[in-house]
Amino acid sequence: MSNATTDRTPATATTAPAAETTAAAATAHGAHGHHVPWLSYLSLAASTSVIGSYVGLSKLLVVVFPVFLLAFLRFGMAAVFMLPWLRRGPTEKPLTGRTRFLLFLESFFGNFLFSICLLFGMKHSSAVVAGVIMAGIPATVALMSWIFLRERIAPRTLFGIAMAVGGIAMVALSKHGDGAGAATSGLGALLLVGAVCCEASYVVIGKRLAAELPPRRISALINLWGLVLVTPLGLWQAVDFDFGSVAIKDWGLLLFYAIAASTVTVWLWMKGLQHVSAAKAGVFMVFLPISTALIGLVLLGEQMSGIQLLAYALALGGVVLATWPGRAPA
Repeated sequence: MSNATTDRTPATATTAPAAETTAAAATAHGAHGHHVPWLSYLSLAASTSVIGSYVGLSKLLVVVFPVFLLAFLRFGMAAVFMLPWLRRGPTEKPLTGRTRFLLFLESFFGNFLFSICLLFGMKHSSAVVAGVIMAGIPATVALMSWIFLRERIAPRTLFGIAMAVGGIAMVALSKHGDGAGAATSGLGALLLVGAVCCEASYVVIGKRLAAELPPRRISALINLWGLVLVTPLGLWQAVDFDFGSVAIKDWGLLLFYAIAASTVTVWLWMKGLQHVSAAKAGVFMVFLPISTALIGLVLLGEQMSGIQLLAYALALGGVVLATWPGRAPA
């Protein structure tokens, strides 16, 4: 796509031949089964996979930059990159008060509050408890989509979500099955539960926004809100920070991180949400730990146990089960 206006196609009058073609396609569609949004599934999987792949990168950057300053620089760099995406397309209606509020909530929960809950929750929690709690994101998304979006969730999708949650929880337990859970405080667990709810809210609110705005514009607007929210904390940490001590390679890593985290992944996620229910989209969160594990296995020489392989297979099986096309109605 060359610009934001191509995210939506203007409505035009349908010609007779086109109508006949559409009717024929609809007939064929009904005869051969449900339409499967493979491109949307691919977008969702790619989004969470990219997030998982740069987890290690963000850890390297946290060593160089304080957390809030890092977030401030990330949003600021991405805002410059996405300036053209802020422009309203010719077929788009002006933003309503409701849409503006949803954009704020999307950034507040998905960018700002999620980061705070996760970072400080991890500080007061063990790795095993954190892994098990965060594995509950797909189930929380399904619950919220049922409550707020009134989405009907098929039993097979629910079973797939359960498999995905179980698989990722098994990974957390197998990696840290050494009694580390005793180190978790009640506050740490509560903050991590808050992070899970924030991420689930991000998915559910994003589903509403994806029906009203093009993915690129959503990405740009919620990034702008993220910049506004984190600016006071970022400037507070910037006052005493020695920017001259940052190496050129670290600035390059930061630029890559900003573009990947604030533009590519968000755009892919919103693109996928256009044609996939929030509950099904939540299942694709399992690709985050899977891609992180693959990076460690391929690039960092880490080892993976048989239990972990089985757990990842179970999680992937949950994705397949939740998204596999059903039979066409008679």
